[in-house]
Parts: sequence; C-alpha cells; structure tokens
Amino acid sequence: MNQVSPPVMAGIVDCDIHPLPRSMGEVLQFLPERWRGYAAEYGMQMRAPFPAASTHPRMTPFTSRLDAWPPSGGPPGSDLDFMRAQHLDPNNVALGILQPLRPPAASHRNLDFGAALCTAVNQWQAEYFLAQEPRLRGSIVVHPEHPEAAVAEIARWARHPGFVQLTLPPRGSEPLGRRRYWPVLEAAAAHGLPVGLHVSGVSGHAVTAGGWPSYYIEEHQSLVAMMQATVASLVLEGVFERLPTLKVAMVEAGFAWVPPLAGRMDRAWRRLKSEVPALRRAPSEYLREHIWYTTQPIDEPERREDLIDLIDQIGWDRVMFSTDYPHWDFDDPAHILASGATAAQRQAVFRDNALGFFGVTLP
Repeated sequence: MNQVSPPVMAGIVDCDIHPLPRSMGEVLQFLPERWRGYAAEYGMQMRAPFPAASTHPRMTPFTSRLDAWPPSGGPPGSDLDFMRAQHLDPNNVALGILQPLRPPAASHRNLDFGAALCTAVNQWQAEYFLAQEPRLRGSIVVHPEHPEAAVAEIARWARHPGFVQLTLPPRGSEPLGRRRYWPVLEAAAAHGLPVGLHVSGVSGHAVTAGGWPSYYIEEHQSLVAMMQATVASLVLEGVFERLPTLKVAMVEAGFAWVPPLAGRMDRAWRRLKSEVPALRRAPSEYLREHIWYTTQPIDEPERREDLIDLIDQIGWDRVMFSTDYPHWDFDDPAHILASGATAAQRQAVFRDNALGFFGVTLP
C-alpha cells in the first residue's frame, strides 16, 4: 500500500468518497417489508436502457482501482477498515464526504419505491459509516422526481450531525432549475444544507444532445456538457434569485469549463435579459456567489501556470479538493497543485473552502 506525504499537515477534506454496500442486503434491510418484496420481485428499474449491464469497459468492475478491492471481500468502498487503512489514514483525511451512487435510488422509475430506497440508503450511510467513523459525513439522498417525499426526507436527516449536504443527480427528466424541482431546493436552503451535484443520473434520453455515442470517450465529454447545462438552468431559471442563501457544489466534473460558460451567459444576457427578468445581475455574478467546484478530475494543462491562471479566474475560495476514492481516476492529494500554488491557496483548496461550504468545524 503506497504511503504519501499529506499535502496539508492539519488534515485535508475530501469532498468525494464513494461508499458501496457489501451486498444489496445491507441496504434492503432498511426497507419496509412491502418494498423488500418489490425489490425481490421486480428489481431495480432505471430509466435507461441496459440497467443491469455496463456499456463501457471503464465501468467494470465498479469503476474502481484494482488495488481498492478489500482483502475481506466485497466491492471497493464497502470495507470501512480497509478505507481507513488505504485512504483516510495515509492521506491524512480529516473529513471525508460520502457520495453514494449505488444503488441509484434517485433514478428509479417507480417513484414510491425510489423514495423508500433513498431512505434506506440514508439509513445505511448512518449506521455503516457515520456511526463508526467520525471523520466521515454523509449526503442526504432523495428522489428529485418525488418532491413531496424528498422534502420529508430532507427534514428527516437535516438535523443529524453526520449529514452535511443534499445530493442530487444533475441529469434528470428536465433541467434542475425547472420549477418542478424548486420545493426540493427550497427545503435544502431552509435547513441550511448545501447541495452537491455529483455527475450521475439517468433520464431515459440519450446522454448527449446529438444522440447515443459509440464510445465511452464520447460519453465522458458529455459529463461536462451536462454540468454546464445544469449550472445554466439554475442561474437562468432564477433559482439563486429566489434562494439567495443556496450553495451548490459541482462534483467530479473539473472546472475548466466555468470561465467560458460564464462569459457566454453574460454576453447572451446583455442582449436577451428581457426574457429572464428575474435575474437582477449578470449570470457570472450568481456563479461567483453560489457555486463551488471540486478538483477531481483535475484539469492538467501542459503548462502548469495555466491551471493557476484558471483557478485565479474562478476564485481560489470556490475550489474544493476531492479524490473520487476508490474509483480508477482517483486524484492523489500528494500530486494535486504540487507546484505553482502558494501555501495559503493550497490550504484553501485542500481544507478551508470545504469547511466553509459544509459549515463544519474540526477539533
């Protein structure tokens, strides 16, 4: 097991750690009897083709590093002791934010079952990780297409000290800024919870605007377009004007796309602002005040100074470190911003920005 020198001696905050159940039974045990029977009889019905298969090799097995499989058995991310030994301890993680992706409860076609499964995932996080490891914090999982259940689920967990954000899939039936989703975002803001938008979600539609891609390398590029569309929707639909305290993090999408998007939206707004009278300021100002970005997958231009210039444009107070552990495109904290950034800038990215975003203090 590789040991690395911690980049921030006081401990880092990792905004993207993926837990997995050792088996589906770990999660399904928290379902009411009716829904356990449903799961056994009908399974997981996603709003996408091939729900039980992976169409791209990088997704198999479990999108994970070869060395992340616990010797005790089970998939990567399922063994807390192994996670401590391989990641939390050697990388000096003082705070790790769980981003559960499997089972994909927020994308289930049966909304009532999906809402129940979200509750089960949250209970599983609380008992299998949060109650056993004080360095970990959870993300409240809800089904965005069932706002009533989502609002109740947010209220159920908002006061639990282990949960520090609401997580939503950016790709859904409609852009996230649409009014059908406002009750969910309003509930997050009312409880003082930031929202983490981790690349994920299935809608039944093609993942690119031009249709289904032939190769994973094509689909991978669509993740950036998905995040750009989500940011544009939140800003231009007036979400931040309606919810001035709402904070949003774009997770696992890089950030090189942010300055061009901000510039394009500002130019269009100057000509077309009559269409969106709810916006009182330029779109880029809402980005600057309400949206944060995680590093992974870190943009790595050939000229290292270009990365520093890019973060200068976005703001050093808006970028938060993440590893994507235990996935294969893990970003090693020993190498991120290893040159070019000042000590204060590294401290902000690796620790301080995330503590402020989540409203957490460490001993």
